[in-house]
Amino acid sequence: MTAISQRKRIWGWYFFDWASQPYHTLLVTFVFGPYFASVASEYFIGTGLTEEVADAQAQAMWSWCLTVTGLIIGLGAPIMGAIADTTGRRLPWIIVFSLMYVIGATAVWGTMPDGSNLLWGLMAFGFGFIGAEYALIFINSQLPSLGTAEEVGDLSGSGFAFGYLGGVVSLLIVLALFVEQSSGKTLLGLDPALGLDAVAREGTRAVGPFTALWFVVFMVPYFLWVRDTGPAGHGRGVADALCTLLNTIKGLRHRLSLSTYLGSSMFYRDALNGLYGFGGTYAILVLNWSITSVGVFGIIGAIAGAVFSWIGGKADKRFGPKPVIVVAIWALIAVCIIVVGMDRSQIFGIPLAPGSNLPDMIFFGCGVLIGGFGGVLQAASRSLMVRHTDPELPTENFGLYGLSGRATAFMAPALIGLVTTLSGSARIGVSPVILLFVIGLVLLRWVKAEGDTGTWAGSH
Repeated sequence: MTAISQRKRIWGWYFFDWASQPYHTLLVTFVFGPYFASVASEYFIGTGLTEEVADAQAQAMWSWCLTVTGLIIGLGAPIMGAIADTTGRRLPWIIVFSLMYVIGATAVWGTMPDGSNLLWGLMAFGFGFIGAEYALIFINSQLPSLGTAEEVGDLSGSGFAFGYLGGVVSLLIVLALFVEQSSGKTLLGLDPALGLDAVAREGTRAVGPFTALWFVVFMVPYFLWVRDTGPAGHGRGVADALCTLLNTIKGLRHRLSLSTYLGSSMFYRDALNGLYGFGGTYAILVLNWSITSVGVFGIIGAIAGAVFSWIGGKADKRFGPKPVIVVAIWALIAVCIIVVGMDRSQIFGIPLAPGSNLPDMIFFGCGVLIGGFGGVLQAASRSLMVRHTDPELPTENFGLYGLSGRATAFMAPALIGLVTTLSGSARIGVSPVILLFVIGLVLLRWVKAEGDTGTWAGSH
């Protein structure tokens, strides 16, 4: 393979991150998630609930959506990977899940501002989110073929950085041209583009079709430059795939480092997903921000994510992924403590003057750290998984990695939903993510920084 064709292949792989990031940036965290929370809260207030209880109900509803989709993603991930490795075909699966992404994102448009079809909004969002996460498993499994063990950390960080830039650009576009503020105008003071009705919140709802179109356009380089990669198939059908998967799972008992890493990442990645899933709703429900303010917060976080991910990739190349992961987790724990300890009226019990902007400034700073160290954590985690991946079963192994990140993905949303309901506070409800980060950090102690791929021969 020539240098230029390998370079194209790497850039094609990067373009998946650029194409897919808006689902997380626009739909999960900064536009649709907060929009859904505000619509649901207003709907519950209309049924006679107090504002605080309605906010808690809205956050709980969103949390259960993330819980259900997380379970589906987690339980199906290793099976999908095993089938792909058994048949040796991965591209057809990427196409199918890409279609789910596009259909789900487009259907988000139908979530009306009167709260009359909240279930539709959750189902559309969840369908597309499942497609996005399943596609990511197959994309991640291609990382080992792009470079050496020493190079993949840098490649992973650069991919995440490129993806975050895509998130920034897409968020800037929708805030400038589509998303309505309370005045009915966009961030630039314009009417929503394409004649969209601000009263019906069509500019905000348009982020769904916009996300779908963005994905379709920017996946073109991936499909042009990246072909099915990885080892050839070694069996047929679902039965062979499940047999191989079962043997791999049995073999985990011989691999303390991999088993512990899957457990560790299960907790800390769940905590990170909790931060991403509820950061925007926290700003809406606790700090009373507008969706436009949440969008600006998202831009700052995404820019930080791009810069930090790129720097983190360089640090990964020099020091290895494990110490990078440890630093990122500690930084995110500190952020969580700050977020839980403040609201509009106080910070760690210290009263604030009415109308104080200090909580807003602090939360913007938290956005920099969440976006920055969140990107670093994801990129370094993907790199460390490469060091634990069987060269003959890359998709299945990344399916297990997907399982570790999603099998308990119900934990953060469910715990947030439970604590929010019990406390009646959307702020206190975010606190369980601290415990999840700590558990992940403790388990990381038994993970080998260099991986353990050399033990595969003895585990089969």
